[in-house]
Amino acid sequence: QVQLVESGGGLVQPGGSLRLSCAASGSIFSINAMGWYRQAPGKQRELVARMTSAGGTNYWDSVKGRFTIFRNNAKNMVYLQMNSLKPEDTAVYYCNADIVRLADHQYYWGQGTQVTVSS
Repeated sequence: QVQLVESGGGLVQPGGSLRLSCAASGSIFSINAMGWYRQAPGKQRELVARMTSAGGTNYWDSVKGRFTIFRNNAKNMVYLQMNSLKPEDTAVYYCNADIVRLADHQYYWGQGTQVTVSS
């Protein structure tokens, strides 16, 4: 089995910062892309940031210049540094990873962590 566990969410004032962490564990041979998605109430889940195993990145336009995704491949972890947070960043943030096991690969999701930006 494979598990993704997120941490680091919480309540922060506008303009503040948070760092989210996601740890992948279980029967993992390797990990391709890892990323972060978010879902606000009444809205569809959207990609926030994604990083390939080679280090290539892409970001949702609204977070460019404010959020940074990075990985520690040795620890099977991915992080999202969020700066200059805005109320519209409020959402549940989910970690996603394309995990290769011995027989196949598939995408896994974490359980989500709430980020609330409010004064």
